[in-house]
Amino acid sequence: MKSHSEIVFENERFRATKWTIQPGGTIPMHRHEYDYVVVPLSDNLMHVTTADGELIEAALKPGTAYGRDAGSEHENENRGDSDVVFIEVEYLK
Repeated sequence: MKSHSEIVFENERFRATKWTIQPGGTIPMHRHEYDYVVVPLSDNLMHVTTADGELIEAALKPGTAYGRDAGSEHENENRGDSDVVFIEVEYLK
């Protein structure tokens, strides 16, 4: 298995999922149903390919965060040699 997730918190308003992408792994193309915030737990680079083919190199730094609106569509890839780990918090409106 090259990527996996675990729900670490959920109630009627929020869901927090811990994602781990191993070296060479991907989270396949997906579309977010909810607004969300990502909180990196590892210090590395994640390659993000958007639905229109744009490649983004996202530098992950623990203690930072970024957010996206519902409807965001992309694939996440770990081209590095250590695990990419982050918490995704979705606002379940």
